Amino acid sequence: MKTPRVGLVVVALAVAFIARAAEPAPARYRDPAAPLEARVQDLVSRLTLEEKASLMQNTTAGVPRLGIPKYDWWNESLHGVARAGEATVFPQAIGMAAMWDPALMHDIARAIGVEARAKFNGAVGTKNEGARYYGLTFWTPNINIFRDPRWGRGQETYGEDPWLTARTGVAFVRGLQGDDPRHLLAAACAKHFAVHSGPEPLRHNFDVAPSPEDFHDVYLPAFEALVREGRVEAVMTAYNAVYGNPAATSPILYALLAKWGFDGHVTSDCGAIADLSRSYKVAPDDAGAEALALKAGLNVRCGDEPTQLVAAVKRGDIAEAEIDYRLGALLRTQFRLGFYDPAASVPFSQIAPTENMAPAHTELALRAARESMVLLKNDGTLPLDASKLKRVAVIGPSADSVTVLLGNYNGAPHAPVTILAGLRAALPGMQVDYAQGCDYATMPGGARPIPRTGLRFGEYTGLMGDYFANAKLEGAPVVQRRDRPVSFDFAKDKAPRGVPTENFSARWQGNLITTVAGEYRLSVKARGGVRLELDGKRLIDAWTPGEKTQTATVKLPGDGVLPIKLEYFADGVGAVSLEWELPDAASGYAEALALAAKADAIVYVGGISAQLEGEEMKVDYEGFRGGDRTAIELPAVQQKLLEQLRAIGKPLVFVNLSGSAVAFPWADANVNAILQAWYPGQAAGTAVADVILGKYNPAGRLPVTFYRATADLPAFEDYTMAAGHTYRFFKGKPLYAFGHGLSYTSFNYANLRVESDKLGALCVSVEVTNAGSRDGEEVVQLYAVPPAARENQALCGFARLALKAGEKKTVTIAVPATALRRWSAAKDDYAIPSGEWTIRAGASSADVRATAKVTF
Repeated sequence: MKTPRVGLVVVALAVAFIARAAEPAPARYRDPAAPLEARVQDLVSRLTLEEKASLMQNTTAGVPRLGIPKYDWWNESLHGVARAGEATVFPQAIGMAAMWDPALMHDIARAIGVEARAKFNGAVGTKNEGARYYGLTFWTPNINIFRDPRWGRGQETYGEDPWLTARTGVAFVRGLQGDDPRHLLAAACAKHFAVHSGPEPLRHNFDVAPSPEDFHDVYLPAFEALVREGRVEAVMTAYNAVYGNPAATSPILYALLAKWGFDGHVTSDCGAIADLSRSYKVAPDDAGAEALALKAGLNVRCGDEPTQLVAAVKRGDIAEAEIDYRLGALLRTQFRLGFYDPAASVPFSQIAPTENMAPAHTELALRAARESMVLLKNDGTLPLDASKLKRVAVIGPSADSVTVLLGNYNGAPHAPVTILAGLRAALPGMQVDYAQGCDYATMPGGARPIPRTGLRFGEYTGLMGDYFANAKLEGAPVVQRRDRPVSFDFAKDKAPRGVPTENFSARWQGNLITTVAGEYRLSVKARGGVRLELDGKRLIDAWTPGEKTQTATVKLPGDGVLPIKLEYFADGVGAVSLEWELPDAASGYAEALALAAKADAIVYVGGISAQLEGEEMKVDYEGFRGGDRTAIELPAVQQKLLEQLRAIGKPLVFVNLSGSAVAFPWADANVNAILQAWYPGQAAGTAVADVILGKYNPAGRLPVTFYRATADLPAFEDYTMAAGHTYRFFKGKPLYAFGHGLSYTSFNYANLRVESDKLGALCVSVEVTNAGSRDGEEVVQLYAVPPAARENQALCGFARLALKAGEKKTVTIAVPATALRRWSAAKDDYAIPSGEWTIRAGASSADVRATAKVTF
């Protein structure tokens, strides 16, 4: 009886063995032990042409049959994970550059990477899985050189100096990408390659042709450092052209990446490939533009236009083998991020959603905000002695604003602290009065469409519009899109794809953002019916056919964030415009002056905001255009208020918030103290209060030059550095020099020593003594002056060190040859100019404490 059973068992085992043997081996691209390139090629070989094309745009649906996930390559983390809900918000990039602290920058970027993974891991199985801004490929840092303070996007950079930009940028990339030998924590992207710094309104067709020396000594070094040292995973090309070729197709730029050993992927900026056919006319159509860019070296295209790569292959513009090669680099990044590995083998897959906004990150944001503060002037008024104060007046458009703290490309902080709130928390029991006083600047009178900066949906500017293919707002919307502004006439403007020009309706929702308190005139001009609600109240109800202009007057607060809803149906060809007329910018003077007169001290918090300076945007305020500034002076409405506050005769502290240099020579000559706070992030109020009241001794240093007037600047469109751009080439006297920053203590320098080696590197040491009675930090700065120099001097090294009162330390700074090399047009290569060099050590580019000579 037992024998048959044994036979059955043997047969069953044999069948099972044969069945297992017949199972296909796991795909090689799924094998973590296989070489990376073999895995990439295996995956590419399994894709159809249509699938390959679909994967080479920023928004992809994935390929489910192969386990390629839905994914969007566009994600932002300039100073914290952005546009993906709540996150820790650090100071804006220009503020982090003012820390002059690469080690802290590394830690900040590491925290951002951890929060990115927390969000990415937490999105699995939710509607955010694979969605834009919940990915791991971040289009940051912006390492363009901030050569002119009028550029609106300069706030996103690390300043005007190539060496400071490179050191800060490398630290950020290394922190964000992590140090695991197999997997990236997240992927960084160096942008905008390579010569790009405004003007914003011209960026889609502007051609830049710098001198060879400027190209190699100013505009390229940071990119080279991030590729060679930082091993940055991605590079984004600029919109503009360089030496006659659009950057997205520039053979010069792609050749440089190859020379530097770049092995990541290249992305276009959004819409830049469409520019090839529409602005630059170097391609016949979108298909030709895509093919041209990929053949040049691009790997992924950002844009709303459907991919035309399949059509390009069919008509012979590009071979499928070329697409395979470019797609391989793109997939390689996903492999490095662990997309095709078992989760257990990817260390970062264990980061829990609770790591977002971890307490340690909150502390890091406060430390960064403190370190970013730059004390520009102090006649001894700061720090304020709280024991001698009974009443403080806090005045100005930035004093109680959350929006201004965040800059642009920002996340949403959980518990932001405004400067007013910070001062009130630091002065318990004291009367701290507040008045806005005025708006940031003056807007021309009359009604005009509400600009993108006056509207917000979630974390985006503008309102979200739902468009319906009927006049009754019924059924599901046929199109959803963000409109900024809500102002169009389909008789002359292009309707959204899928929306009829007639017989349609739409509903826009979001928030109205106000910057000054007072009476607003809100109006809707329309060809058809309209309804407008603000903060839950119906202001306009004209749901009838015909052309109309409906107006409502309403009193609104300064820095308001008010829910708004506009509904519309078209009567004939659609046309609607949501408009406003603002209160007088100076309408709050009287209240502010009355409070200031009763105070023992006045803190004025003003400057500008990222709603005025930024990326290619319509701005109606005087002194601003297209995201840039036409004048760098403190806006007149604030200047006038500041003068009247000073006339009261009380101690006056000016806290300036801006992402760029503001010219205020009158304030420098007349107010008691000036603190440059940038856009300091979620911990702004605490950090500012800590500096003003002496809890923290400021040690931030300027990463840009503060000029005295717009008249001191060369033409904005002139990229020639010798025209007078930045401290390296400016011949005039600045208001505040590059590297400037005061302390509540003083530092002495002695015994500067410089040693050189045969390769051109230097070892520089200097003794620094804290000669004051307070503990503090000093940023030791080294500047090099080459023989027969075309520039004034150039930063070649720095170190931030803490010293207790009376303490002395010797700081040693290694200066590599790359910090001293200069481009030689004669050699068509870099070389260290021979002859006698001067090495300067000091507290700023204008405050030299010791010099030494060295000969090469």
